Amino acid sequence: MMTRANIAIDGPAGAGKSTVAKKLAAELGYTYIDTGAMYRALTWKVLQEQADPENESAVLHILQQMHLELDMKNGNVFVTVDEKDVTDAIRQQDVTSLVSFTARHARIRSEMVEKQKKLAEKGGTVMDGRDIGTAVLPDASFKFFLNATVEERAKRRHAEQLQKGMQSDLTQLQTEIAERDRIDSERETAPLKKADDALEVDTTAMTIDEVVSFLLGIVREVKRYE
Repeated sequence: MMTRANIAIDGPAGAGKSTVAKKLAAELGYTYIDTGAMYRALTWKVLQEQADPENESAVLHILQQMHLELDMKNGNVFVTVDEKDVTDAIRQQDVTSLVSFTARHARIRSEMVEKQKKLAEKGGTVMDGRDIGTAVLPDASFKFFLNATVEERAKRRHAEQLQKGMQSDLTQLQTEIAERDRIDSERETAPLKKADDALEVDTTAMTIDEVVSFLLGIVREVKRYE
């Protein structure tokens, strides 16, 4: 039996990676792995422990002690940390503003990458993040890099937060997204970078469904000839 493909989707914050990856996985009958939620869950736990997110040893200790689970139910990802449902908590602003700091540590990324590789061992996964095609799944059958302007990404995040009843400041979001791009791109370990063999897709003027349809067409066309 042929191993099913792994699909890597990378890109900066707010480019639509998670939503696209989730829908693409559903269309293909694949497993969706939300790596961003893994880093957010760790950041949430760091905040709960009142630890310094820039202290690599402290963050690593928390990661090694915590029990993290990702479960798909009715097309949605549910995240639990030490048996506590943190699905909504990890999307709050305090986590969002710190996640890049916890995620940039070399030992943290190394530990997370090993967890993510293990999840994809059997194939048939769609995984999104910032270093999937370069560090986690360098041999993925398909690699996509989704991008959009900072302004468009901020508008999307703004609408998402308002829809969830959260307070949201569009100007502040633009500033935060631009800063997160800088941190993610300049970190020493596995920086945000398009893999040389990844297809870049500018989603600025595209709906989520249009992006999914585009990627699905590419995957199905290639698989038709396998």
